Amino acid sequence: MSLALDPAAQDLLFREARTANTFTDEPVTDEQVQAIYDLVKYGPTAFNQTPLRITLVRSPEARERLVQHMAEGNQAKTATAPLVAILSADNEFHEELPQLFPHFPQAKDAFFAERPARESAALLNAALQAAYFIIGVRAAGLAAGPMTGVDLAGVQKEFLDDDHTPLMVVNIGKPGQDAWYPRSPRLEFDEVVTTV
Repeated sequence: MSLALDPAAQDLLFREARTANTFTDEPVTDEQVQAIYDLVKYGPTAFNQTPLRITLVRSPEARERLVQHMAEGNQAKTATAPLVAILSADNEFHEELPQLFPHFPQAKDAFFAERPARESAALLNAALQAAYFIIGVRAAGLAAGPMTGVDLAGVQKEFLDDDHTPLMVVNIGKPGQDAWYPRSPRLEFDEVVTTV
């Protein structure tokens, strides 16, 4: 059985896509980021809660502040990527639920009145949305360099507030020279899938 998605699109999004470690200096425009978001916002989340928040780091001053929080091996590529995004989970996402989940507006209070429940749901669903975002970057013909080698507590203090939990930093742009490490192996179908 074949997939409905065109093989070239499968390659663009998955088989040929890689985590980029170098980038050209071609800018990533606000219009490109808008197009990425307008595509990936349709990815499913529980209760349509959409807790992902994206902070674009564009100014040289903000970039310098961010680089200080990156692990040593991630500093140079973060300093030179055309665009850097901080992806975080909004722990107050429930305030939007009456609009986002209108057929059951009581979900806000019925399931998410307590902060620990919100934090758990926000973390899981924002991580899911972060994966959609990376696929969206690829769909735009760009490369993504997602990184968790970062002082997330420092990033939160520097760029966010107590209601937002940083998940990762993503470098975005056209891949540069020697952008890829050799592809690492993947598990095969029968190593992952069990039928009961």
